[in-house]
Amino acid sequence: MAPIYRFFVQPQVNTATKTINGYELLMKEYTPAGWRIPASFLTIDSQIIADLLVATTKILSLKVRYCSVNISRAQLMTTTIADAIIKSQQQLYPTKLVVELTEADSPQKYTVAELLPQLKHFRQQGMQLSLDDVGTGDNYFNEIEDLLPYMSEIKFALQNFQLDLKNPQMQQKLHFWRAISVEYGLRLILEGVEDAADATRSQQLGIKYQQGYYFGKPQLLALPGDHFAN
Repeated sequence: MAPIYRFFVQPQVNTATKTINGYELLMKEYTPAGWRIPASFLTIDSQIIADLLVATTKILSLKVRYCSVNISRAQLMTTTIADAIIKSQQQLYPTKLVVELTEADSPQKYTVAELLPQLKHFRQQGMQLSLDDVGTGDNYFNEIEDLLPYMSEIKFALQNFQLDLKNPQMQQKLHFWRAISVEYGLRLILEGVEDAADATRSQQLGIKYQQGYYFGKPQLLALPGDHFAN
């Protein structure tokens, strides 16, 4: 039996207005133990990802400003997926599709110069661009500085660190990335907000866009004919 994949949606909240600002699409695989994040996205055929993205965005009627999808740099440079992303934006309009560049491992490393033509093309098609997991892996400031002028958003994931928001070191990191977001005119979304204390401290640090289990766990976005449970 061929693997089955679907997208789950998780809300991104504007805590200042207490409204849902957008949703992130998170891809999962159906297994005997339930839905799980795929062990590796690199092994999934690009056509499968492309077809699923187009089918999912076709049925979306979300009354939100933004809908985000995670794309690795290698996937960004894959024609099949790039074409599907463009078609998805056309289907979602006037909702903005936000392409979140992840730091997923890839056999091939792409330079900023190699990425820029595709990023510029996406922007011309009405999409927005986001950098996921800033401050970790390949997404330290000096590695992404040249990409920031083309971004609309950066995302900082609390779950990538062993520190909580009461820790001065964590607060220093967030102050830094908030300053970067202000300097470049970007939305800063804090991921991994688990409880009311996290949400309150984040607001006190000036971060109004938040995402995490406190606001809602990812929910299955079924396609017509599906009979799956979350």
